[in-house]
Amino acid sequence: MQSLLHGAESQDPSRVRDTLVRLKAGMPERIAARVQLLLAAVPDPDASIRGLERLRHDSPSAFDRIVSSPAALRCAINIFSYSRFLSESVHQNPEYILQVANSGSLYRVLTAEEYQARLVEFLGKENQGVPAAKDLARFRRRQLLRIAVRDILSIATLSDITEELSNMADAVLDVTYRRIREEFVTRHGEPRLGDGTACGFSVISLGKLGGKELNYSSDIDLLFVYGGAGDTTGPDVVSNKEFYKKIANLYTALLSSYTADGQCYRVDLRLRPDGSLGEICASLEGARSYYEQRARDWEKQMLIKARVSAGEREPGALLLDFVEPLIYQSSLDFRSVEAVSETRQRISEKVAARRALGDGLDVKLMPGGIRDIEFLVQCLQRLHGGREQWVRHGGTMLALFRLRDKGLLSGAEYGRLAAAYQFFRHLEHRLQLQDDRQTHTLPKNPEELELLARRMPPEIPGAMLHRQALGREMEEHRTAVREIYQRVIHAQKPMYYTIPESSALQEEVESLAPSSNLTRFLDQRAPQLAEVVHAANLHRGRERFEHFLEKAFAQAGLLARLNADNALAAAVIDIFEHSRHFSDQLLRYPELLDEIGRPVRFQGEPLEDGAGLRRFYRRQMLRIQSESLVQAAPIFETLEKTSALADVVIAAAYRIALREAPPPVNPSYTPCDQMTVITLGRLGMGEFDLGSDADLLFVIPDADAVEHAYWSGVAERTIHTLSSYTGEGVMFTVDTRLRPNGREGDLVQTEGAYKAYFAGHAEAWEGIAYMKSRAVAGNIDRATEFLHELQEVDWRRYGQGMRSKKELSEMRSRLEHEQGPRNPLKAGMGGYYDIDFALMYLRLKGAGIFYKVLNTPARIDVIEKMGHLEREDADFLRDAATFYRAIDHGQRIISGHAEGSLPTAQAQFEVLTELVQRWTPAHLHQQRLDVTLRDIRKRTREFFHQLFRRSENR
Repeated sequence: MQSLLHGAESQDPSRVRDTLVRLKAGMPERIAARVQLLLAAVPDPDASIRGLERLRHDSPSAFDRIVSSPAALRCAINIFSYSRFLSESVHQNPEYILQVANSGSLYRVLTAEEYQARLVEFLGKENQGVPAAKDLARFRRRQLLRIAVRDILSIATLSDITEELSNMADAVLDVTYRRIREEFVTRHGEPRLGDGTACGFSVISLGKLGGKELNYSSDIDLLFVYGGAGDTTGPDVVSNKEFYKKIANLYTALLSSYTADGQCYRVDLRLRPDGSLGEICASLEGARSYYEQRARDWEKQMLIKARVSAGEREPGALLLDFVEPLIYQSSLDFRSVEAVSETRQRISEKVAARRALGDGLDVKLMPGGIRDIEFLVQCLQRLHGGREQWVRHGGTMLALFRLRDKGLLSGAEYGRLAAAYQFFRHLEHRLQLQDDRQTHTLPKNPEELELLARRMPPEIPGAMLHRQALGREMEEHRTAVREIYQRVIHAQKPMYYTIPESSALQEEVESLAPSSNLTRFLDQRAPQLAEVVHAANLHRGRERFEHFLEKAFAQAGLLARLNADNALAAAVIDIFEHSRHFSDQLLRYPELLDEIGRPVRFQGEPLEDGAGLRRFYRRQMLRIQSESLVQAAPIFETLEKTSALADVVIAAAYRIALREAPPPVNPSYTPCDQMTVITLGRLGMGEFDLGSDADLLFVIPDADAVEHAYWSGVAERTIHTLSSYTGEGVMFTVDTRLRPNGREGDLVQTEGAYKAYFAGHAEAWEGIAYMKSRAVAGNIDRATEFLHELQEVDWRRYGQGMRSKKELSEMRSRLEHEQGPRNPLKAGMGGYYDIDFALMYLRLKGAGIFYKVLNTPARIDVIEKMGHLEREDADFLRDAATFYRAIDHGQRIISGHAEGSLPTAQAQFEVLTELVQRWTPAHLHQQRLDVTLRDIRKRTREFFHQLFRRSENR
């Protein structure tokens, strides 16, 4: 009992105990046990107990239905613990929690169109006029209940939550606008332009809503633009300007009205042209003129997040197309960035002044907080978006990913910024979820701060934060963000001036010039290391290596190790010369130096939580890839080791999820390894690499289908552990779309469902894709037998009679058309897919023979021994496959992720050439890399065509 009281420090424990005893009185023992178990897992059990007690008093019938439903009871107890304003909604409408719990949509993101349909149904078909403010506010609260449940129970990611909040806002904005417009058209007729065509009106969203990253209680920043001058068609004729001014005024007032259910949305129009002094809505021509001639720099920058949320798309789309070239610069001009940075500095000074007066810390505006991250991302987008259109995106998280994808942020910088942003946004959500208030300020009361910490999504499910840990984690994130912010925004100040103040060498190092004097200092402090550096002729990685040396100067033991071990020093220099990705890893985690040269060994480490698992993965990955880079390990041996590492962490994540998942509904059910985790694609073949996605499936025996909800939770926790973004980066992304029916299918499905799907519904490419499948977690033996049976189904459908030939050929052509232009190495003419599809086709001839795993060289060997490949063709395919994998692997080593084509920059091309030659046979080194690639692509395509034409003639 005492364990239930630890989250309610301000309450009288005896009173809470009495209330709980009273609550459980009369309940069936099974339900009472479930209540106590759920209460032990929430941050504020006292609030949950009081919520249940009030529900039983006010709505006894609804109370009985809720406690009798495990899903509804879990939802109710959590809502009572996290949110006062949503708790009030449940008390007023208890059926809402039952509807949420039993909703078939609880495990997916609803689109804006689906929210529109829900709103129309909520308003009633008979009510086609302008909606009442109270109805809009009530609809919003009802939908927030479902979204909050998804958030609190960790069913959805942060990106899912912010996307849904934005989709709901888009729906409300669009339905409300169209209802108001219909009302005014009845009075004034349709607005027309001078040429007689329709005059549209766009609701452009900015800020969080524009980026589809809305909070629970955000303002919505809007800008209204209409097509242009003209008049309505009557009966009461007015100008288009007057028509849309009336709409905009009513629209804004309706959305912002206070009701018994709160506001629907607080609308902020201050970001429109000329701000508060400007017209409430602008014509397209007027808006264009303003942004071209008078807009301040920050007004252009805010348009990065602009998009059309409601109304007619044309005016808004035309405006955004017009301003886009004004936003992004074609050269790296820091003057415009600094101009906005000065505005940001003034905001920071105001925040500091408020804190001096006793206000709590503002997670949005504090230095190193949300605003800094968003501002940093927008600056990088403006500076590089002129050349790299890929980085133009309104969402901060996706923009961060794209900046990293293009090498504009390092992998380490991306990991730190993404982790900090998610942490602060979660914190912001927990603050706002309590009372539906637009607040970003941490409470100063220790008990309130403790409760806030306990409400944060824990890195380890079930292990709640406390306020001291919350403070430490927040400070770590702020420090990381400030460091990157200062380096990027303020002239990228060299790291020579950022050695920790505690270093005894600080003054000595700071007195040195950046390059030559640093080398002289190295000669004095570490002469053997200096000799290795001089002999290495380091040039491409020199700047990063010097940054690393600065950290070594501040850590005597690190410098001593490098000075004492020439082989280690040479390996580190090799890494800095050829790999930006692992250079960043060593800069951020100098202790990883200990992993270079050590044998790859997966046994003996306790992998009990996500953080430990990520550290293990990072260490072992560096061991594998440094062996590949420095020792030129054969490419397929490296891929096999990387696959084995992925297998280990998937199995560990599965064990962690089993241990931390809520118990099954049936207390007599004992989960162990019934669900199997199956992998396909590169990991299924044993060719997983740095930065690869893991294609995973989750399968349970038919007899365990009654616990489908439990196993779905285990699968979701497994995925979260593997792919969540943290300050330590991400291990790898999990892709589950290869399950039956793709995104629309259940995440966890039974063996029988798989067999039925592949026997009657699967397309040829789906069946053939499963030839690369194998089990990695759960009951491996059972899963292997299941996959053998599934291959028999595939073989009967596609192998016998060679029915797959046409489907494979058509799919290969489609992939070449759709993906070839942006990913020629893989999907273009003669790319790796030609080899892969040819081998899949030839393997079908022997599909009756089951192999647990075959990588590409093994597939070639098997097919050659079966007599389906000539010796000369087999030798060529081995060379071609090795060459393609070497190019792909080299680009991943350099940047941490794959690229679809050869680099165009000469320096990067040279680095890639050097790496590829380490892993490929000497006879492939006689020409330039691009020339060899051209020849291999040509011969690969010839082989592909000959194979399929030959098959057609048989």
